[in-house]
Amino acid sequence: MNIVFGLIVICALVLLCIQNPAATMGYLLEGTSEAVNLALKLVAVYALWMGMLKIAERSGIERGVSRLFRPLLRRMFKGESEHTQTLIGMNLTANLLGMGGAATPLGIKAIESMSKGEDHATDSMLLFFVLNLTSVQILPGTIIALRAAAGSATPSDIILPSILSTLITCVISVVLTYVFRFLWRKMESRKIAKTRAKANYEPNK
Repeated sequence: MNIVFGLIVICALVLLCIQNPAATMGYLLEGTSEAVNLALKLVAVYALWMGMLKIAERSGIERGVSRLFRPLLRRMFKGESEHTQTLIGMNLTANLLGMGGAATPLGIKAIESMSKGEDHATDSMLLFFVLNLTSVQILPGTIIALRAAAGSATPSDIILPSILSTLITCVISVVLTYVFRFLWRKMESRKIAKTRAKANYEPNK
């Protein structure tokens, strides 16, 4: 991946030098300045949400909200411990509020708890991964903050489109996950049945 990005940068610099060599350094300095400004804005946004998440965690608000997911999580993540389900609920709560940076460490802890020292992904881990990629966001806080920092007159206009798009993608992704899980298990059961039938046939032969 580093090689790919390196080639892209080199090709872009070569084309820029060919088309407008006089402005190459100016573009580079301008891009660097914009990157630094964006990084500072993101640091401020994540610091704000991480602080709010810590307050919610210590006050018990986040755990209370995560309990609302408990009945659903027990059905979706059968066999997982209560501690794991609590981490998953807290992760989903952070994602609902658009705090992706705060949800990441909770997601890592949940995956570690589900792995139980094994080196392969389980069905629960794959489902949790899909939920994180397509998580429903009621309040996309990070996007709103970035839009406000960029000078948007109505930064909260993204709320309704965000809810609709994330809800649709989440439902479709979860349904597809269960469908492919069913198909995979059916294929595995057929392979096992064929192997057993072949093993029973060879001695008779």
